Parts: sequence; structure tokens; C-alpha cells
Amino acid sequence: MSKTIALCMIVKNEEQYLRRCLDSVKHKVNQIIIVDTGSTDATVDIGKEYTKEIYNFTWINDFSAARNEAIKYATSDYILIMDADEYLDKDSDLQADVSSGSDYYFLRVHNILSEGRQIDHTSVRLFANHRGLFFRNRLHEHLNTLDEDKSFTKDFGNSAVYHTGYTDEMMQDRDKQKRNLPLMLQEVKENPNAYNLFNMGRTYKWIGEYEKAIQYFQRAYPLSANLTIVPELLSNLSQCLVSLNRKTEALQVLNDATVLYPNETDLLHVHALLFKELGYVKDATLRMESCLKLGDQGLTVTEGNGSYMAHYRLAELHESNYRLSESYEHIIESVKTKKDFVAGIAKYFQIVTMASIPQADVYQNFNQIYRISAVKKLKALLEVLYALRHPILNRYLSDYKINPEDNVLVVATQYDKQYDKAKLMWLGMENIDAENGEDILLLSLILKDSVLFELSRSYLNLSVKEAKVLRSIIMNHEIDTPKFTTYLENILEKLADRLLVLQEYEIFQSILEYIWLGSSELKYNTLEKMMRYGFNEVAIDLLVKLFEVNPTEEKIIRLLGDACLNSGYLEDAQLLYTKLLDLSPEYSSYERCYRLYEQLEDKEMMKNIVDSIKNKFPLCLWVHEIGN
Repeated sequence: MSKTIALCMIVKNEEQYLRRCLDSVKHKVNQIIIVDTGSTDATVDIGKEYTKEIYNFTWINDFSAARNEAIKYATSDYILIMDADEYLDKDSDLQADVSSGSDYYFLRVHNILSEGRQIDHTSVRLFANHRGLFFRNRLHEHLNTLDEDKSFTKDFGNSAVYHTGYTDEMMQDRDKQKRNLPLMLQEVKENPNAYNLFNMGRTYKWIGEYEKAIQYFQRAYPLSANLTIVPELLSNLSQCLVSLNRKTEALQVLNDATVLYPNETDLLHVHALLFKELGYVKDATLRMESCLKLGDQGLTVTEGNGSYMAHYRLAELHESNYRLSESYEHIIESVKTKKDFVAGIAKYFQIVTMASIPQADVYQNFNQIYRISAVKKLKALLEVLYALRHPILNRYLSDYKINPEDNVLVVATQYDKQYDKAKLMWLGMENIDAENGEDILLLSLILKDSVLFELSRSYLNLSVKEAKVLRSIIMNHEIDTPKFTTYLENILEKLADRLLVLQEYEIFQSILEYIWLGSSELKYNTLEKMMRYGFNEVAIDLLVKLFEVNPTEEKIIRLLGDACLNSGYLEDAQLLYTKLLDLSPEYSSYERCYRLYEQLEDKEMMKNIVDSIKNKFPLCLWVHEIGN
């Protein structure tokens, strides 16, 4: 025998979403009850299209009071709770959910985020009427399911609720959180249970008061035994510690938390990101690989943390070790899994560019994994390619017969190496965006064109001295004892980067001579970029020169050691890494040494490094998981 179900809602000024919500449930419930707390828009009129049971309630800063007001009108067997910015999945079967006759049911809630991502969690949304269940808490209201004098039965339904209130635009209202503080503080004072303390911590975290947030999370934890909030509580606690630069404490929290909750993908993902931030590349990689094995699962599920986002992060990790082949494999999987993941598309084109894969192959391969079946997908791709100034942009514009804005068309033409045509287009444009000043400057460098240089000057914030030096560089003139400003060095660094993208190596070599007159920082950044593009041999020669001038500069020794390791000069790498350990005995130095001895197949030294890491860095995990 089927059960009757009532939808009970509280609303205020929800005309934008209410109709979508009610359309999703009108054929799945027997009764619709709407309690309005003071709408001034068309909310009530929309509600009347679906039900006669609309009641007014004077707002008294108490969500549970409003919820309880709504459920008191229900005459049904069960009650469904939803908010106006939510809607029920079309395949939901509420009758099947309540067929077991339990007192309350958890449903899966999908929180839709910006850029197509979502966070999933379970929430009690369906419960029996007239069995003593009611709401508590002024804010973050919840049912009294944990009353010690009751023995309510629970179950999990298969229906799903979609929530659009978590998009970036709607999450930015911190003032609302601050306004809610007095309510939260009063609730915690009257009833300091785990949920209230946890929510108080989240509120302080959201408004940036991390010390206070930590205090409440720490108070909530010992009261949270067997509660589903624990993984999220520990994750939030660690994030607050990181925000206060207490990263070692955060790592200890997550090390312990992932032992307690080894199947919570979100927790493992946060753990991996912290390892990555601290330079524990091996542990970060292993944790991300664990995320992939688990997939998107757990009490709270952030879409992608066990799939495309994990692949994306692994692509980043391998790229940081100059392993472009492994990086490429993971970014391919990321884009395959999530076609509208813009960051993944951008990373794909960055990696194939650094790997010098021919454009024809890039075009063919990408079209196989990213089939453009809608205008939205093509638009997202073109925006990525324009932002990257990728040479393949012009082919997509041509093949899909796109007529873009003038600045997009000329950029596409220029990076397709049609330099003379691009020059005419720039000089013929009436309105040029300021952001294109650097594009025109690059073209003036490639063509050694003073007219283009003067045009670029009007869009670059150059001083007279900076303009004089830059003109000499563009025209390949000799410079007498230059003094590069930080702004000028930033420009030179961008020019060098784009010349590498265009594979204009002769011009890059000429600009490199000027870069060598700049700061050590400029030289270092350029050489590091060269290594990413596979120019290890040239980078080594120049790094040796830097090393001779700066024999105790840690990052130069580190980069030169990496270049030697990547090029197979293992004895040189050993000398450099040994020196690095003396100067900078931090964790990343030891991990580099382990990678070296791994290549040398020196098991004794590998064991020595492992023992040193165990002693000096007790929070490192991988050393405890390998055989010695």
C-alpha cells in the first residue's frame, strides 16, 4: 500500500527558482505546503499555481521554528523537505524510498558548483509524520534524530536532490554569514553539541577567522564519535591550519584522518594537495593515485576528486618533475572524463606545446578526445586557445568558419606565424585592447619593426628609460650597462616564453643574450622554462655559468641538479644534490636524492635516504610503505 507524502517548504523571495522546484515534485507528492516568511516578489503568486496551502509566518530569526510551522500542516504519512533553489531528480521514486517504513531517510544531495562541478553529500530529507520528529536549531536546523530517549530507525533512499545555491556567485555573501553569527553564538551557548560547534567553526572559517574556527572544530571533534560530519570536520580543521601557515600541524591531522577514513576520497584529495604544497611530491602522487582507485565516493563527494581532478593534479605533479610523457597521459584522461573542464583543456595544450608535438598531430588527437558537439564547447575551447596564444587557434577559427572579434582574429593570425599579415591587421585596427600591447610588442621583436614597437608603447605602461632599453632590445642593438626594472624583466620573461611557444628559437637566442644582462631571478626563471621545453643541454651550460657566480644559491644548485638528472649526468647530479643537502636539508632535497639513487640502482644509498627521511620527516608516509 502506497504512503502519502507532503512537500513542506519555507520560502522568501524565491521567484527565480520556485517554479522549477515545484515542477520537479508536483507529480511525486500528495500535498504541497509552503510557509512564506515575508516575500515581496512573486513567490506567493507562483506558489498558488501549485497549491492552496500557503501560510504566512512572521520571521523570528529561527529556522527550526519556521520548519516546524510548515510540518504542522502536513496530514501525510511522510514529509519531504526541500528549499526553493533545489529540485528533485526526474527519476526519483519517493514511494520506493519509504516502502521500508523507516522513521527517516537520507537522500543524496548534489550541490551544483560553477564550471560544471558538484559536491555531493547525504542529508535527511524524508521522514515520517506524527512519530515525534521535529526540527531544532535557530540556524543549520536539523531533526531530533539523535534524541537519546528515542530509537528512530533510518534508511537510505535512492532519490536525489539537486541544489544550485552553491554556485560561486551565491557563495560570496560573507556579510550574510556575519549577520548569522549572533544566532549561531546563541545556539552554541544554549546547546553546545557536535553539530552546533562544527557549524560554528565552518562559519568562522567562511569569514576568514581561522583561529576561532579551529577552536570550535577542536571542541566539536571529541563530541562527534560515530557522526557523519567527522571527515568534513577534520578536512576543515586542516584547511584552517594551512591558512594560518601551520602546515605541519595540518599534515599531522590529515595523516591521522586518512587512517581513520581511508575510503573518503575528498579527504585523500585534500591530503594530496597539502603534500604537493609542502614539496612531498612522491606522497602527493601516491595519494592522488589512491583517489583514482577509489573514484568519487564518500560521505561527501566533490565531483572529480576521484577522477578528472585527480588526473589533472597528477599531470601537474609529473610536469613538476619534467616527466612530460606521464603528464600527457594523465591530462588526456582528465579531458576525456570531463569535456567541459576548462583548466584541463588549458593544461593539455600547455603540455603538448612543451613536448613539441607537431600541430597536425595535436589537432587530430585533441579532436578525438574532445568532440565539438555544441557551440558552448567550441566557445570554451576558443577562449582557452586565445588566452594561451596557442598557434592552433587559427585552424579552429578557419575550420569552423568563425568570424571572431578583430583582436582575436589578428592574434590567431600572428601566432599562426603569418607575421606580415598580422602587422597590417594591427596597423589597420582602430580600437585595440590594452591587453594586446604585449602581442604587438612580440611581433615588433620578430619583425624588428620600430613602427609596431611605437604602437605597442601606447598600450604598455613604460617609463622613458624602460622604453629606451626595450627599443634597443627589439631592434637588437647593443645596451650599455642596462638596469632592468622588475616590470621590464616581466616583459622579457613573457616574450621569451611566447618565442618558445612559437618555436622561434633563433629570436629566442637573441633575447636570451639580453636576459643574461638581467637579474639572477630573471635568468633562473628563463632557464627553468627552457628545461620544461626540453632544452636541458643548453640550460645546463647556462646554469653552470650561474652556479660559478652563485656557488651557494640553493635554487640554482637544485635546478642544475634536476637538469643533470634529466639528462643522465648522474655523477654530476650526485655532486650537486649532495651539496644541496648540506645547504638545504629540507624534505625535497632528500626526495631528489632518492630519485637519483633509484636511477643509479644503488640500494644501499636508497636505504640510507629512506632512514634519514624517517628520522627527519616523520610525517612522510611513502618511506613506511616500501620494503627496505
